[in-house]
Amino acid sequence: MDIFSDMQAALDALRAAFGDGDAAGIPATAQGLDDDDLLSVIRSATTLVRAGESLRIAASGVVAARSTRDAGHGGLAQQRGHRSAVSLIQDLTGSTRADATKQVRIGEALAAASVPAEPDAGGGEDATAPVAAAPAPRPWHAALGAALMSGALTSAQHDAIFRGLGAPQTGSDADADETDARDAWATAAEQLIDEAQVRTVEELATAARAVRDLLDPEGAERRFDERFDARSFRTWTDREGVRRGSFTFDDVGAVGIDTIIGTALRPRRGGPRFVDPDEAARAQELQDDPRTNDQLAYDLMMDVIRAGALAEAPAVFGTRQAGIRVVATQAAVADATQGRPTVALVEDSGATLPGWIIGTRACDTATMTVTIDPAGNPLDLGREARLFTPQQRIALAIRDGGCRIPACDRPASYCEAHHIDPFAKGGRTDIDRGILLCPFHHMNLHHHGWRITRKGKEDFILHRPGLPPTALPTRVARRYDFGDLRPAPRRLLPAG
Repeated sequence: MDIFSDMQAALDALRAAFGDGDAAGIPATAQGLDDDDLLSVIRSATTLVRAGESLRIAASGVVAARSTRDAGHGGLAQQRGHRSAVSLIQDLTGSTRADATKQVRIGEALAAASVPAEPDAGGGEDATAPVAAAPAPRPWHAALGAALMSGALTSAQHDAIFRGLGAPQTGSDADADETDARDAWATAAEQLIDEAQVRTVEELATAARAVRDLLDPEGAERRFDERFDARSFRTWTDREGVRRGSFTFDDVGAVGIDTIIGTALRPRRGGPRFVDPDEAARAQELQDDPRTNDQLAYDLMMDVIRAGALAEAPAVFGTRQAGIRVVATQAAVADATQGRPTVALVEDSGATLPGWIIGTRACDTATMTVTIDPAGNPLDLGREARLFTPQQRIALAIRDGGCRIPACDRPASYCEAHHIDPFAKGGRTDIDRGILLCPFHHMNLHHHGWRITRKGKEDFILHRPGLPPTALPTRVARRYDFGDLRPAPRRLLPAG
């Protein structure tokens, strides 16, 4: 790819749209563009911004290499009156310190991945010639840098994957373990690059952290413990006399709070529409409530605390906790039972939880076994009816992970099950013929003539008038690829 040719083409398209007038007139000109031209302008401008940012990041990495502590006052940044490369980049770009730090961090990763291998200096047949040191191995994140420079990743996507996966862990057998871990992390990075085309940055970060924990369960257990030890709640009075509070959650507590608030406020946050008249009426009452979402959440938490404080201890500790639903493979269940490090996934977000949560959930709530095929498709749980059963919805949630429309971040609990074959025309209420969609996209589908098709167990395909067909990848398929892996190359590919 010729990055400068792409930039020139984008610049030409923008000049054609706006002419050579003064920059001050651009907003007024944009008002006169039709919808297609307006979107074309955004795409062309994005091409320029992303290409320019890639060049700036590459240069920032070199600036950092020339501004190390070892360089002292002779460093590039220091010569220009700055303490660090970050400070210099922030001054040059007018960005925040956080943005400048990200520029330097990604630039350093690019620089590390671009170091050329040293030539063989063995000297032919001269046995006395020194043997050159082996070239440094290709970093696990090299594919991320290549994707950034080719335009396949934005800097935000690169950073989400790079920071989410973190550095591979090594064991006592340094050489073998380091190679195995590097290969595993490299494969994870390449798969997440593919996911980036249809995922939000937030989803990529969550997926990258989940993959890291699945590949490194011992490290995951250590990180879980560190966050548990860091849990806290404090209150203080600000200068205006307002009493305030702050939580630092551990992993399980965070999911519990999210579940409680999410369940209570789902109708206000775009959750599924209700078929039952009583539930629909209660949802409408919540919609009509004059309180803000933050006020509702506060009142809800106060009610929960008040109920716990007033209830008898046996009643409090004998009740089931809020519906935290976790997904764990059979291997993970076996590891948890035997006390080995492992992780489970939160159904709605795909975030990881420590393996011991599997046992506590089994004690506090019911469990359900869902059998999936090698492609991650749940097998039908039976029962032909107009509506999908709760058991079928669980299976759909495990397979889909949320709304299947690309870039939609609605979790499974906020979604509705859609029949791709209309029930009124003989469609079956089977898992293979159902798909999760959030209410917004579900209504879009019916109102705008969209339709979804599927051949057998292949991908669902979205058809929209005037647009090419679009595959609807599942959010969790990649994660099941990693579900029972350890960082050994021979296990990196899922069984066929």
